[in-house]
Amino acid sequence: MEERTNNPAARLYRSMYLIRRVEEEIIRLYPTDKIKSPVHLSIGQEAVSAAVCDHLDKSDVVFGTYRGHALYLAKGGDVPRMMAELYGKVDGCARGKAGSMHLVDPEVNMMGTSAVVATGISNAVGAALALKMQRSKAIVVCFFGEGATDEGAWHESMNFASLRKLPILFVCENNFYAIYSHVKDRLAGPGLGARSRAYGIEAELIEDHVPMTLHERAGAAVAAVRRGEGPRFIECMTYRWRDHVGPTEDRVHKYRPDAELDAKIEGDNLRIVGDLLSADLRRSIEDAEEKRVAEAIAFAEASTFPEDKEIHDHVFAS
Repeated sequence: MEERTNNPAARLYRSMYLIRRVEEEIIRLYPTDKIKSPVHLSIGQEAVSAAVCDHLDKSDVVFGTYRGHALYLAKGGDVPRMMAELYGKVDGCARGKAGSMHLVDPEVNMMGTSAVVATGISNAVGAALALKMQRSKAIVVCFFGEGATDEGAWHESMNFASLRKLPILFVCENNFYAIYSHVKDRLAGPGLGARSRAYGIEAELIEDHVPMTLHERAGAAVAAVRRGEGPRFIECMTYRWRDHVGPTEDRVHKYRPDAELDAKIEGDNLRIVGDLLSADLRRSIEDAEEKRVAEAIAFAEASTFPEDKEIHDHVFAS
């Protein structure tokens, strides 16, 4: 992972800026058909992964969703190998076989993401149980959208994690919309925090546009889990700027008001964090990350596709 500094805002800005620029380049490249899989972008949501992962060790295990670029990069994933993976190239983190929607990299303990909503949650609980049985000091962090809380797997997993007092942090990235369906049309009752507390799991709601508060509260939740106090749940209000899937905007669908989207863009969390830094420090971070992104794209371009015979490899565990 990135070398740590004593300035959490600088660390957060570096991580968020890298995520933003990687995804902006994905938007630029996607029409060329060089990227070989559908993409789900995290532009607007970068602060959640960046804030939480800043408190994690390499040995900590993360599970995420098909909107997983931000998590992979924030956890310290290799930028060139991620870009090569999106290109379907052999030097990708899964040798070009996973693509954007199924990113996986054991080197940084990022488990494979899935396109099936909520499937990672029960897997994350299983991983947390394994760590507890091994008496490991590592913890599990599971990221999911608010739509996943509609699934039975979420409820079963929360109950089991609480019963066994497992070392897991549940991170809900509540961006209001499950594809084009607003949460108010799907969520009955007193809210996700109350649902979590019903299972005996402490829960906290963190509003959007307060990235440093998110960083602080995520750190407190990680520390509590690491002390053996059992699972925690944080609901992080956030917002995606682009379409549910693909590189384009989605204003044409009219499922959310333009004024709502414009307000979220105006309150850009990346800008909020950047404004906490000196101009020189900000420029230094941006220059370094621009170089990383350019080198990653060049690496992906230069890599080759897997040989046809590899279609039979890595299908079953040996």
